[in-house]
Amino acid sequence: MREYSIAAIPADGIGPEVIDAGITVLKALAEQRGDLRLNFNVFDWGSDYYKRNGAMMPADGLEQLKKFDAIYFGAVGAVDIPDHVTLWGLRLQICQGFDQYANVRPTKILPGIASPLRGVEVGDLDWVIVRENSEGEYSGAGGRVHRGLPEEVGMEVSVFTRVGVERIMRYAFGLAQSRPRKFLTVVTKSNAQRHGMVLWDEIAEKVSREFLDVTWDKMLVDAMTVRMVLKPQSLDTIVATNLHADVLSDLAGALAGSIGVAPTANIDPERRFPSMFEPIHGSAFDIAGKGIANPVATFWTAVQMLGHLGEQAAADQLMHAIERVGEAGIMTPDVGGKATTREVTEALCNAIGGRNVLAG
Repeated sequence: MREYSIAAIPADGIGPEVIDAGITVLKALAEQRGDLRLNFNVFDWGSDYYKRNGAMMPADGLEQLKKFDAIYFGAVGAVDIPDHVTLWGLRLQICQGFDQYANVRPTKILPGIASPLRGVEVGDLDWVIVRENSEGEYSGAGGRVHRGLPEEVGMEVSVFTRVGVERIMRYAFGLAQSRPRKFLTVVTKSNAQRHGMVLWDEIAEKVSREFLDVTWDKMLVDAMTVRMVLKPQSLDTIVATNLHADVLSDLAGALAGSIGVAPTANIDPERRFPSMFEPIHGSAFDIAGKGIANPVATFWTAVQMLGHLGEQAAADQLMHAIERVGEAGIMTPDVGGKATTREVTEALCNAIGGRNVLAG
C-alpha cells in the first residue's frame, strides 16, 4: 500500500465545490485500485480567512505545507478584496515560496467537447504549455512613488535571470523529448524587448544543444496567437515567459472548448518542496453555490498530481474515466451539457469502478 499526504486548499468561489468533487473521485480511485491510500488535510485559507485574520494564510503557512506530498488547490479571488491581495497572499506566495518554477498546462480537446475551431476534432489539438513560474513579468519587482500626486509613477519590472531561464528551458526541452513528436516552440518577443527576451532566446539556443533529438522553432508571441488558431496541428510543446504563457494558456483552453476543463500544475522539478495542482478557471463567483461548476479541470489536474507522485497507472486510469464520461455526454452547462457538478462526479466514480456512467 503506497500512501500519500495531500494538502487541500479549496479557498474561494467554486473552489470548495470542485475540490470536494476531486477528493471524492480520488478516494473512489484509491479504493478501486486497492494499492493506494490518499490522506487529505483541508485548510480553510483564502478570502474568508483574510476577512477574519487580515491575511490569506497564516504566517507559518508554508511551514505547515512542507510536510505534504502535494497540494490540491481550488481557486482564489473575491469580489470585495483586490485581486492582487488575494493572488499574492495565497497562490503566488505558495508558488514562489516553494520555488515551483515550472507551470505545466496540458491542453487537448476532450471527447464530447467541441472546439470553436472549424474542422478541428479530438486528437487535432494536443499541446503542453510550459510557463516560467518564478520570475519574468510576475517577479514582484517594482514599486510606486508619489502616490496620489499628478507625477505618480508605477513600475513593474520584468526580471530574467540566467539560472531562471536555463532551468525552465531545460525542463521544457526535456518534456518535449518525452513526448512522441519531440517538438518544442519557444515563444519570445525579442524584436521589441531587447534585453530580457534576447537573453531568453540566447539561452534557448544554448540549451537546445543538449537535446539534439528535439526539433524546435521560435515564434513571436503575437504571431503565436495566430498560429494557435489557424495551425493548431503544427504545435506540440510550448515554452513561454510568465506573462506570455499566462495569456496563451487561457487562449489554448478556449480553443480546446472551455477554460473550465483546463488544468495546471505548479512544479518544483527538484522535489525540494511539494508541488501544487489546480484548475485554471478561477473562482467564478457568478456560479458559486449553484451546483453547476465544471469539475473536469480539477479531475484533470489530479491526473497531473498522480503522475508527479509516480502513480502513472492510476493517472492513466483517471484520465480514461474522464474521457469516458465526456463521450457519454455527461457535462456541465458551460460546455453544453445539463449535468450538475454532483452528477458529473458520480458518473466519474462509476467510470472508475467500471460501472455504467449513467447509473445513479
